Amino acid sequence: MAITPAEPATILVLGACGQLGLELTDALRQRYGAAQVIAADVRPPQLPELLQGGPFELLDVLDRARLFALVEQYRPRQIYHLVAMLSATAEKHPQLAWKLNMDGLLNVLDAAVEHQVAQVYWPSSIAVFGPDTPRTHTPQLTVMNPNTVYGISKLAGEQWCEWYHRKHGLDVRSLRYPGLIGYKSLPGGGTTDYAVDIYHKAVAGENFECFLQEDTELPMMYMPDALRATLDLMHAPAEQIKVRSSYNLSGMSFSPQEIAASIRRHVPDFEVSYRPDQRQQIADSWPRSINDSQARQDWGWQPEFDLDKMTADMLAHLAVSV
Repeated sequence: MAITPAEPATILVLGACGQLGLELTDALRQRYGAAQVIAADVRPPQLPELLQGGPFELLDVLDRARLFALVEQYRPRQIYHLVAMLSATAEKHPQLAWKLNMDGLLNVLDAAVEHQVAQVYWPSSIAVFGPDTPRTHTPQLTVMNPNTVYGISKLAGEQWCEWYHRKHGLDVRSLRYPGLIGYKSLPGGGTTDYAVDIYHKAVAGENFECFLQEDTELPMMYMPDALRATLDLMHAPAEQIKVRSSYNLSGMSFSPQEIAASIRRHVPDFEVSYRPDQRQQIADSWPRSINDSQARQDWGWQPEFDLDKMTADMLAHLAVSV
């Protein structure tokens, strides 16, 4: 079942203060009305104005009783479960990352089944792939042997989502996001975060030190494309959704030296140096590019932004906020 903009709907967004959560909550409120979208997170937003205009609830997704109580209170037709500890941070706190990423997901899936929530959205990641995965045009079905805690948890989560759909008939949907780049929030502990921070440094007139090697090519996506893909997936008729683990999703692929060159077309004096750290090893295990033909075939996915178009838009928005 999919809901349409004309249909009244209560939507619960978990992890609403994160990079994706802030922008997805805003997009949903614009589409359905602010009062219909309940934002929830373990702590209030650092910039409260970003979530003004609609209800907000404090929630630790590991607090199963509190989660179930909120779902019972609001009776949402959709839950967007965005809570996770990201790749680089998860390597520093592996047991906590596993508990948050796994128990949080299972709590949400159980709450959705018990309270008959129509749809659940849960994001996966290119981190599900590993060093033995084909790195160029990585296919939907392939070898998946992640070597990070984050990737292991995302792969397990995909299998749980598929199981809940098969066992309980839960309409759960998912996308394997590449690195996400947006101007409304700061980096949140991921391996692809350099591609957000680099724009902030360029606008501030500062030099940038990159934690990846200059030729490290990774799949990336501009936030407007990620939001559109998410909403398109959630509004597609259920019979069009053929993948119940998680869909490959692609926008563009580039390296640090390529994004630096794109920025210099607007900021000629921008300087970048390279000092690879432990995140380089994570990046080296991930794909360079993604084959998302299944998403294009099933529900019509098509990205709008390439690197230069994204750079122009990022710099324009960040310049206004300085």
